[in-house]
Amino acid sequence: MDFSLTEDQRMLVDAAATFARKQSPVARMRKLRDDPIGWSPEVWRQMGELGWLGLPFPEAVGGIGGGFLDLALVLEQLGTTLVPEPIVASLVAGMAIAAAGDAAQQRRFLTPMVAGQSTLALAWAEADARYDPAQIATRATATAAGYQLTGAKGFVLDGHAAAELVVSAREADSVALFVVDPRSPGVRLRPIRTIDGRRAAMIELDTVVPADRRLPGDGLAALSYALDVGAAAACAEGVGIMRAVLAMTTAYLGTREQFGVKIGSFQVLQHRAVDMFIETELAYSAQLAAAIRIDGDDLAERAAAVAAAKVQLAESGRYVTQQAIQLHGGIGITDEHDVGLYLKRMLALNATFGDAEAQLARFAARPEFLAGIA
Repeated sequence: MDFSLTEDQRMLVDAAATFARKQSPVARMRKLRDDPIGWSPEVWRQMGELGWLGLPFPEAVGGIGGGFLDLALVLEQLGTTLVPEPIVASLVAGMAIAAAGDAAQQRRFLTPMVAGQSTLALAWAEADARYDPAQIATRATATAAGYQLTGAKGFVLDGHAAAELVVSAREADSVALFVVDPRSPGVRLRPIRTIDGRRAAMIELDTVVPADRRLPGDGLAALSYALDVGAAAACAEGVGIMRAVLAMTTAYLGTREQFGVKIGSFQVLQHRAVDMFIETELAYSAQLAAAIRIDGDDLAERAAAVAAAKVQLAESGRYVTQQAIQLHGGIGITDEHDVGLYLKRMLALNATFGDAEAQLARFAARPEFLAGIA
């Protein structure tokens, strides 16, 4: 199979790489750690104008109508400098709307996001769910005014500043999705900081949602798809982090001197750098397989590819970033050095949309994996 990029994809990668390097270096992310939003609305609008936010969405809502792979190429480049804008959070919530919403709802909620005029966030995780989207305690009850939503959602990525929240809730014996205005009465939102210096929200719900904000499609299927998209997106960003950390470390090995010689000349350190390269390529291969299958029709193959990529990211990402800190020595553990920021972001990505343990259990539940086991 030919995995070489098309001319359009190469142009997309070049544009994203140039943007990350010139307009959003790591120093920008450092400054935004103290900002109450944590990202720039101006840069968000610029991303909309560049067409990045609409890459996987249909033209009917202002999107490009491309595939997820195109967006993954952009996310990998943005990961190299830790660009903080809420692309992944808006992407997964938007994909849920695209999968479960009707045409009018898609235009209403996706068009502003695709244009960079608003952001979305997916509120799905609950205290006792352990990454299982079907384990939902939040309840939706039909009323004369719409639907009464009661419950709580935790660690809603970029939910602290989202214009709309896509909330999962149990409605009788099924799972339904609702688009909730966070400014509505009965929506209590508490912003929190995450380990990587970014923002999320803890949300309590005791609010009435108008009927036209209930997405009519299969809520659980749409939510599962959105979470797979989020996991694949995390893998793409993670590969970008690994490539940046590898380049940073090899450059350091070529300049740092000990005993009068460059430490990069020590064979044992060369071997460790090679191991970092191998782990990066392993993560890239798994991520590429997941990105390709996101747009496929085989749900089982999609789930398996995403689970495998997420587990590989957890293993390889942790190894590469931890090795980078160790090879940098004492300076690597200081906040002043960028390598620690990459490690923290990698840890956050590994825990997002299903950690390694959850993904391994998911992969192991496949019928072919259990074949022959009594």
